[in-house]
Amino acid sequence: MVAPLLVLFVSMAGLVAALFVPDLADLRLLAGLCALVGLFLALRARARRGRAVPAAAQKWVVVDGSNVMHWKDGTTRIETAREVVDRLTALGYAPGVVFDANAGYLVAGKYRHDRAFGRLLGLPEDRVMVVPKGTPADPFLLTAARDLGARVVTNDRFRDWADAHPEVREPGHLIRGEYRAGKLWLDISEAERPVLGRARPA
Repeated sequence: MVAPLLVLFVSMAGLVAALFVPDLADLRLLAGLCALVGLFLALRARARRGRAVPAAAQKWVVVDGSNVMHWKDGTTRIETAREVVDRLTALGYAPGVVFDANAGYLVAGKYRHDRAFGRLLGLPEDRVMVVPKGTPADPFLLTAARDLGARVVTNDRFRDWADAHPEVREPGHLIRGEYRAGKLWLDISEAERPVLGRARPA
């Protein structure tokens, strides 16, 4: 919200100067328009901020995107990851997704970055991570989950990383899922779901 307020402040200062300094009279129209734009941006930013759920109140969950994409018939589909993200959101979670570097090649035949996957998943760019090439995604994913105090949606057991991340052995830390009779199932009980935004199970 700082940038819109800065635009508004500078524009108002320019408008005041244009009104009282004769040599700047030609700038009145431009300064007035800039002030209106600054006011609009500031009001829009305030409205968005008012609708946002405070970060501390969000119940984060980290999705193993490269694992989840294979849940439906063992076929790589970004639509499967999107369905998981949508279900988690409907249940009141704030999902973030981590992909291996080759995920773009699997779904689109070329490298895809965070923003591209964010668009495909309906998530902001800062909720998606495509790890650097040649780097395993697991440590990034597990570290992000630890930093957020989040559980992980995956069918991987992370045996290679269990010593560094013993939380993966704790019951319930890993949320498993699959398709049953063509419908997505997640191993989340009603009691485990967040209070904020809780939805009825589908």
